[in-house]
Amino acid sequence: MKAACVHTQGPASNLQVEDFQTPTPGPGEILVRVACSALNPIDVYLRAGTIPMPVPKPFIPGSDYAGVVEAVGQGVTLFKVGDRVWGSNQGLLGRQGTLAEYVCTHEQWAYPAPAGVEDSVLAASALTGITAHLAVFDAGQLHKGQRLFVTGGTGGVGSFVVQMARIAGAEVITTAGSPEKAAQCKAWGATHVINHRTENLKDKLAELVAQKPLDVWIETQREPNFDLMVASMAPGGRMVLIAGRAARPEFPVGPFYVKGLTLTGFAMFNSPADRQAEAAREVGQWLAQKKLQVAIGATYPLDQAAEAHAFLEANTLGMAGKLSGKVVVRVS
Repeated sequence: MKAACVHTQGPASNLQVEDFQTPTPGPGEILVRVACSALNPIDVYLRAGTIPMPVPKPFIPGSDYAGVVEAVGQGVTLFKVGDRVWGSNQGLLGRQGTLAEYVCTHEQWAYPAPAGVEDSVLAASALTGITAHLAVFDAGQLHKGQRLFVTGGTGGVGSFVVQMARIAGAEVITTAGSPEKAAQCKAWGATHVINHRTENLKDKLAELVAQKPLDVWIETQREPNFDLMVASMAPGGRMVLIAGRAARPEFPVGPFYVKGLTLTGFAMFNSPADRQAEAAREVGQWLAQKKLQVAIGATYPLDQAAEAHAFLEANTLGMAGKLSGKVVVRVS
């Protein structure tokens, strides 16, 4: 099979497409012929070697996939050959990833593909959709009528958070970097969108929360402003961090505990497989029902995986601002 890999972790230019032996599914595993993969910041970090997690050598990055079951291992009960599936959690914790024509995955990390939903959409909805669902409903405990803020409403996770909060009947405030992106956020259900390039976030948010503070804050940026967050929260509010591995911000302890706030650090791959599967099932249902729209900002073929990684890196770490939605790699 063909796969994009790195022999040495480092820049995107280290990615190259090579021939690998097609893996054989072991007990409880399925072999998936990958149609589409999708890129996430964690894939960039692992390719670059900037976070401490074991990787095989050579390493095939990529967490997300959508495709068709090609073979099943001993004891598999959830799937059969020919089933369309999608999922995440590959390319992590020592596992090979999905920038390949085939991937072996344990059946617990695979989900039935909903009818009528394209592979590109499913791949683009895997890690980010599951992350958003768990962040909003598990960590954030969002309920109807509450108020939620999320940074980056057209980002990979942010776009799902905006829409899921709207589905839940909550009011949504978010940020965007252009009038076009702000319009997209409102089309997805955001009530208020702050243009972080032309408006002062602190002042604008203070106006919005003066009468009704926030119940949930989902922070997707790498440098959280805890003074702003705590000042914006209602008593008993929940703040959820899903980024910022190297951040060391100041923290307003007094206002935080006086308000009875909670702060949760959340990484999707730490969640139990059964809980991720429950979230994926609901995400799949919403996709099939057209309640969720998925923004795909760029699509590359497998032989341009290095360019795809470079583009995502420029728009996450580099803050280039040229990406709205997910980067998808079409494998077959």
